Amino acid sequence: MPTDAKPSSSRKKQARRKDRAAESKTPGTPREQGSASAPAGDSAPQVPAAIRISRRAADRLRAGHVWVYRSDVEEWPAEPATIPAGLIPVTDRRGALLGTALYSPASEIALRLVAPDVVPDQAAWLDLLRTRLRAAIARRAALLDGDNDACRLVFSEADELPGITADQYAGLVIVQLRHKALDNDATRTAVAETMREAVEPQTILEREDPRIRELEQLSAPASATLYARDADHPVTSTVFRLNGLSFHFDATSGQKTGAFLDQRENYAAAARYAQGETLDVCTYQGGFALHLARVCPRVTGIDVSRAALEVAEQNLIANRGALRAAEVDWVEADAFALLRDWSDAGAVYDTIVLDPPAFAKSKRAVEGALRGYRELNLRAMKMLRPGGRLVTCSCSHHVALGEFMETLRAAAGDAHRRVRLLEIRGASPDHPVVLNIPETEYLKCVILEAE
Repeated sequence: MPTDAKPSSSRKKQARRKDRAAESKTPGTPREQGSASAPAGDSAPQVPAAIRISRRAADRLRAGHVWVYRSDVEEWPAEPATIPAGLIPVTDRRGALLGTALYSPASEIALRLVAPDVVPDQAAWLDLLRTRLRAAIARRAALLDGDNDACRLVFSEADELPGITADQYAGLVIVQLRHKALDNDATRTAVAETMREAVEPQTILEREDPRIRELEQLSAPASATLYARDADHPVTSTVFRLNGLSFHFDATSGQKTGAFLDQRENYAAAARYAQGETLDVCTYQGGFALHLARVCPRVTGIDVSRAALEVAEQNLIANRGALRAAEVDWVEADAFALLRDWSDAGAVYDTIVLDPPAFAKSKRAVEGALRGYRELNLRAMKMLRPGGRLVTCSCSHHVALGEFMETLRAAAGDAHRRVRLLEIRGASPDHPVVLNIPETEYLKCVILEAE
């Protein structure tokens, strides 16, 4: 490992080196406590007041990822607790600049890279943020039409905007700022103004997940109006369209930023494969169920949340004209208990959809998550008629596709069913995957046929 010892030189050269470091101090970063130095013969530029990270983390950034975990920080420019959330340069252990990151004093992901060079101050960062917001929104323009007026406008790291998520539901935009360095009025103003110009919504609301607010120590309220065309009566609910179907959205309730927009194309794919009597497990507000009701004569949606099923019923009523004479009913129940009882009782279906919530919130939870996926899929495979279709999903990014597929193979063996793979799918294109950042590829949707 290189040392910080300087090669033999005069004291004047050392003084000049320190003076240059002081002159190049980056505005808005923590107080300089001495610049990093490179080994003799290394021409890497020296960056003052930077966080120095491990070789493993540096290799990760050079490979295109943007996260640095707290455990990979080797040298802090000051006591970590005294460094404010904000922009900070990042160097490797030799002092070579890797870029500028957003620093969070609260998160285990201490650094999220936002540029490969020095971002000199907050004003420059906000200009970059505005440019990237406009680019992200422009990339989604082709996804919006008469049948679809809802999509994810900004997908955090996938759009080079770590910590920022924004969803559009017709005229309502929901924003999440999930990083301490974004928790300020200047950022909120920049986001709101850019969204207002690019999308022309009725209302822009900030809505944070309470758990994330606590973990990131965010000061923002659970819900705040960033912009309203009618300031006295901001719109907080609307009806949006996916694949020609109407869905209610209320910003004061529901999960995450609202409906599960990442499943939009999987909803349509499931309808192409669906047939006969259908069961939608963990239906939430009826996304899969209503798409399947377009082509299937009878659909049953199961969810443990009564509130979610009440919205599903509203969505059913709103789409009655588009669903022909399909019979749709809702069952409030725990999916594991109900599928166990029904499969033991010999219930059978032609099509089953499994779309459970994320079972693995961390790597430590993966083993339990795989057991849960295996149990649900085992029960579903037992309940399929010969030739029946299973649409099974996992949104746990800690569960890799290979692990999920192996779990499905094990479930098929346990169920004593020969199962044919029809299709493997991911999230809709408004949730883009960046190959250098595996965490952006989180949603798995596998379509199977049981013999």
